[in-house]
Amino acid sequence: MGYLNYVNILRDGIDILLVTYLIYKLIMLVRGTRAVQLLRGIMVVIVTWLLSKYFDFRTLHWLMSQAFTFGVLAVVIIFQPELRRALEQIGRGKLFSRSYSNDDEDSVQRMVQEVGKAVTYMAKRRIGALIVVERDTGLNDYVETGIAINGRVTSELLINIFIPNTPLHDGAVILRKDTVLAAACYLPLSENPSISKELGTRHRAAIGMSEVSDGVTIIVSEETGNVSITTNGEITRNLTEELLAQKMLSRLSPQAKSKSMASRWQWGRKNG
Repeated sequence: MGYLNYVNILRDGIDILLVTYLIYKLIMLVRGTRAVQLLRGIMVVIVTWLLSKYFDFRTLHWLMSQAFTFGVLAVVIIFQPELRRALEQIGRGKLFSRSYSNDDEDSVQRMVQEVGKAVTYMAKRRIGALIVVERDTGLNDYVETGIAINGRVTSELLINIFIPNTPLHDGAVILRKDTVLAAACYLPLSENPSISKELGTRHRAAIGMSEVSDGVTIIVSEETGNVSITTNGEITRNLTEELLAQKMLSRLSPQAKSKSMASRWQWGRKNG
């Protein structure tokens, strides 16, 4: 009997640890996305249902019960981007791995440096640009809308792509690590009504891409020359060279020392 009790306790402990780990990974999956606000709304509905049952508010309890009846379908519709992202990660075997791969740390840092040089050059001359860096969520659907390049990332290549009145300047460039996959790609426009009216199509496309994927998008404004970056449906504007390098590294290479890398890049530009 003592042995069986020990086995049962061990089994229950492993069961609890697995459930805890799954919940943790799900929280990490939706952290920083719109799903956080949606989950809060669901929690409010659940608390309201419990209170209506406890205080015997029959009408309110009936309404909340109806909400639960159609809740499964509503959750599938509302959480479609997050569910798609989770299934993509399961398909790649990345749901239980680290959020970002560090196998190619050097190539990521080199890509950040080349993109930084190109963005700095274009910002000073007010050359509009839209650059998407792929992370865990595959972007092949959007790559296929553009012109295939499959070349190594260099600042010169990026600058030449976005020079006005050239065949590839209109659209987005999509990068995978230190490779330019395609140019002149079409991105989905965000339908978020809270986006500032002063932002144009290029910025709306960048935000839209960050809403449907975990990619990092860099924008150079053609009107002002300001540099912005979008991730998880949010945009950070008016970035300096150093801040852009820090933010790209913090999102693409978490283990890299952003400040140190940005400082070396700045030093290299001044002495190059």
